[in-house]
Amino acid sequence: MRAIIMAGGFGTRLRPLTVNIPKPMVPMANKPMMEHIVRLLKDNGIEDLVVMLHYQPEIIIRHFGDGAAYGVSIDYLRPQSDLGTAGCVKYAEKYLKETFLVISGDLLTDFNLKAAVAAHRKNKADASLVLTRSSNPLAFGVVIVDENGRIQRFLEKPSWGEVFSDTINTGIYILEPSVLKEIPSDRSFDFSKNLFPALLEAKAPLYGYIAEGYWKDVGDLTEYRLAHSEILEQMVKVPYPGHKRKSKAGISYVGPKSEISSKAVLDGVNIIGESCRIEDRAKLTNCVIGNHVTIQAGADLTGCVLWEGVHVGSESTLQEAVIGARTRLADKSHIGEGAIIGDDCVIGHAAAVHSNVKVWPQKRIEDGAVLSTSLIWGDVWSRRLFGAYGITGLCNREITPELATRIGAAYGAFLGEGAYVTTSRDAHMASRMIKRAVISGLLSTGVKVGDLRTAPIPVVRYEIGQEGEVGGIHVRQSPFDPSLVDIKLLDKTGVDLSSGQERAIEQLFLREDFQRATPDRVGEIITPPRAQEYYRAGFLKAVQASIFQSAKMKIVIDYAFSSASMILPDILGRLGIEVVSLNAYLSAQRVTKTAEEFQTALERLSTIVLTLKADAGFLIDTGAEKVFLVNEKGRRIPNELALFMIAKLVMRANKGALLGVPVNLSGVIERLAETHQSNVQRLRTAPRYIMEASRQKGMKLVGDGIGGFIFPEFQPCFDAMFAIVKIAELLAKYKVSLSALEGEIPEFETMHQKVPCPWDRKGVVMRRAIEAVQKEPNELVDGIKIFVNGSWVLMLPDPDEATFHVWTESNDKSQARALLKEYSQKIQQWQN
Repeated sequence: MRAIIMAGGFGTRLRPLTVNIPKPMVPMANKPMMEHIVRLLKDNGIEDLVVMLHYQPEIIIRHFGDGAAYGVSIDYLRPQSDLGTAGCVKYAEKYLKETFLVISGDLLTDFNLKAAVAAHRKNKADASLVLTRSSNPLAFGVVIVDENGRIQRFLEKPSWGEVFSDTINTGIYILEPSVLKEIPSDRSFDFSKNLFPALLEAKAPLYGYIAEGYWKDVGDLTEYRLAHSEILEQMVKVPYPGHKRKSKAGISYVGPKSEISSKAVLDGVNIIGESCRIEDRAKLTNCVIGNHVTIQAGADLTGCVLWEGVHVGSESTLQEAVIGARTRLADKSHIGEGAIIGDDCVIGHAAAVHSNVKVWPQKRIEDGAVLSTSLIWGDVWSRRLFGAYGITGLCNREITPELATRIGAAYGAFLGEGAYVTTSRDAHMASRMIKRAVISGLLSTGVKVGDLRTAPIPVVRYEIGQEGEVGGIHVRQSPFDPSLVDIKLLDKTGVDLSSGQERAIEQLFLREDFQRATPDRVGEIITPPRAQEYYRAGFLKAVQASIFQSAKMKIVIDYAFSSASMILPDILGRLGIEVVSLNAYLSAQRVTKTAEEFQTALERLSTIVLTLKADAGFLIDTGAEKVFLVNEKGRRIPNELALFMIAKLVMRANKGALLGVPVNLSGVIERLAETHQSNVQRLRTAPRYIMEASRQKGMKLVGDGIGGFIFPEFQPCFDAMFAIVKIAELLAKYKVSLSALEGEIPEFETMHQKVPCPWDRKGVVMRRAIEAVQKEPNELVDGIKIFVNGSWVLMLPDPDEATFHVWTESNDKSQARALLKEYSQKIQQWQN
């Protein structure tokens, strides 16, 4: 049997360790990662290997040669263009005349591949995926198999709402030569994105084998250190090089010609390479030390990985650090937890490198210097960069001006030198600070910036593309928490970035080696002169102004101190709508409302509407994206009900209309649509997916049920200002009051509960939920929605918190409560 080893990886997320070597050559327990794969294949009886190369191929060829030293035979191939994972294997077709195995050269695993091959042959499969369980499946392809191992569903790199299992694709495949016919030879083609979905659709025999044992995709620097810790804990079957040496404090595996002082202390489990010297009073605790390393007297290392040729000076301290090849640490230097030092660096006498700092190769840190940020660009963001509302974090703690500058630079590098980007903010001073830092990052990559300063988000979205802009950034204080700041990145159409775009920018951000512009090509800042004019003209064109002239409507608007007060009064004046305005000026201190302040504002609005005998009242959020309604009787209209009321008017105005609402809203909307010969499309709950849906042909209204309305005829984004006028237009057109319209909506009630669930158990819960309800009617649009005797239950993992959301609806309230309790308890049980 022959194996294809995919060894073309750049290892960008492992930089600076992979600046000088390809990822498969990164040492793991003093052996290149790919050497562990070659050994695994040899141990499983697979000795004919084809290695697919791309990045720095000569380093791999020089190390492995023809494979004879490892008991295997190796051929090397290097495609001249990017063919994707499957296209790369297609390139090796002449070597593949019988069943073959594909494996990555940068994994760490001890799977029994013989058992996987045997299962493949037993199932008479065209293709078999070797699978494993993962506590965090977001970075991998998620798979569901039936009781016979046949694959039922496959989804590459899902969001939490799409995770339907904790069973993931490991990137190890057993294939028949016949599948190569399904792979084009002249373009990029991927296993996970193209081939396997096509085989699944064609109902080809596509199977999964859930392997026992250890598997890790060593994808980033944290995983690299963790993998070494797990090797030392014997969680993975990796042979330890050297002879075993016991002491009172632990066990060490020492290579030949290494000298260890009898006064050195070796605690826990250590791997020490060849020709090393460990001097008096040096202390090693759970470390992996490469060949030709010197650790001088009194140095103290805990949980560290040192590559070959490293020199550690006397009395130095290193805590869970990784030190690249040939780097020299002078006496009394200190390297903090999680720090990464690249190859050929010099750390001066008594110099300190703080925790999580990265130092690129060939850098010098002077004697006594304290390095608290990475050299050259910066330290690592400690979690996923993007959340449901963009990039969110504690202002001046998590999101600092330094980090904001790097975000701007990453986005600028993604767009490319010469691109034109619109920026804006709310009225808060902290937003101004962060926005200016973001602009600095954009300028550093040669991006031109059109700064709108303080502007409503809908105006910013509408401006993008009017004068050649290809993206936008809006900075705001979170409407939910005054300590948080949101950085919203927008694409060339003004909507939130897609998940693919977010991943690409996140990779640039984590790599930190994006291209900077030369001084003569740094970007410039301008003020777009016609942004409000464009918005106002488009707005007025999209409404029927004549309706208002005869309707003589009176409305009350609480602007909530938002920037909407800078543009909406002028538009309303041109339309002839009588308006009573509240809080129609900017206030940096009132950007965020607590729940109590929000309720107080609604109560005040209700009182004023009733007192003035107005037709309606509207409360705008500070970003001018959400709007909350009060009817002419002073009653606050619940958000979900408000959406259904406006949907009814839209369906009345547009026969056969298509409307979009999230999966967690009441089924009443379908009943209304049936009455008006209209159609409803259920959407995922995240804002980006709701906005994406509004672009569909024939879509007339999209709402999120929490105050957000999108009328795609104007723009495919949430816009409270346009929503107010459009709602007023529909009320005037059909001469109906909000209270009368409310009476036309059938009664409904959805119930909601949050259930705590650790991050590492979310995938398990989703898999067990799928297994438990597979015989019930269900939907997997976002999370798992089950239909039970005319009722429904939705279970949805939260993308930003360690919780599950459970929604239920039933004609019988007691039944709805029972379902809510039942499935909340099940989620707790499925965690165990």
